[in-house]
Amino acid sequence: MLVITRKKGEALLIGDDIEITVVKLDDGSVKLAIDAPREITILRKELYKAVEEENVSATAFNTSMLKNVKTNK
Repeated sequence: MLVITRKKGEALLIGDDIEITVVKLDDGSVKLAIDAPREITILRKELYKAVEEENVSATAFNTSMLKNVKTNK
């Protein structure tokens, strides 16, 4: 993991086409501006984890439903 220090107005680049700029600093938080191509998905980590957990629970639910389905042979 890279740890880098930036001040308000300073930026960093990821590859050739993603730029992250520090826009605002408050008590305990930072506001970032991200300039990236539209085809790149950008999600907050907590949102990504929530979606991932929801997908896992949906899969488990569907699997348990399928186990209860009786087949006629």
